[in-house]
Parts: sequence; structure tokens; C-alpha cells
Amino acid sequence: MQEITGLELSPKKVEYLKFLLKKGDLVKTTDISTELNVDPSTSTKTINDLSGSGYVDHIPYRGVRLTEMGREFAEFFVNRHNILSLMLSHYGLSSDDACSEVSRFEAFVSKDAIDTICGAMGHPTVSVCGKIKHSSCNLH
Repeated sequence: MQEITGLELSPKKVEYLKFLLKKGDLVKTTDISTELNVDPSTSTKTINDLSGSGYVDHIPYRGVRLTEMGREFAEFFVNRHNILSLMLSHYGLSSDDACSEVSRFEAFVSKDAIDTICGAMGHPTVSVCGKIKHSSCNLH
């Protein structure tokens, strides 16, 4: 399994994995295109890239689902978002504003930085955007 640095994927690919995690098992490519507001050919290309890298299984004419590695990365990406949004909410941003702002830069924040922030905040379990799993925070 590839070690997570947090910087492996583009922001758009991160969104694909987070959406697939949220949706569950098998997701139709048309649903992905609609949700992420991209052309179907763009989503097909991105899905093929993610599949080639081992993050998703693409079953033609049926849909896409996360691999074990893809699920692990997606869970980290969701937790990264939640930790960063909680941090911004502590500095006065509303829940909605914190979530929106984090969406603009989260893909550029490393796992090491997230582990440090998570530790400095006392390893929180809930954010303004959802639950935080401690398996994604370095508890050492």
C-alpha cells in the first residue's frame, strides 16, 4: 500500500475519491459527472487515471468503486478537510465559510501538517463538517 503524504493527487481527483466514499459501493460515471459538474468525457479520463493508479475499480457500463487503497486515501482526505475546517472555525469563520475556504486549499496540505494540527487541537473527534477518525491523525 502506498504511504499517504496528502499531496499525491490533484484537487479534482481528491474530490472524486471523497465523492465515491460518500456514495458508497458502485457509483455510475454519469452521477460523478453530474455531482462534480464536469463533462462526461472529463470524468471518464479522470476515472481511468485513478483506476490506473489503483485508487478505483472501473467496471465499464456499471460504475466505479474505491479500492482498499482508494478508500484509505479518501478517508484521509475527508478527515483532512474536517480537521482544517475545525481549525478555521476556531479562528472565527462560520461553519459554512470554514468548509468553503478549506475546499479551496485542502489538497495542498500535507499529512505531516495535518498530523501536527490534529495533535495541537487535542485530537478532536468532531468538526464543523463531520466526524474525525483518529486513525487519520498520528496519535504518537
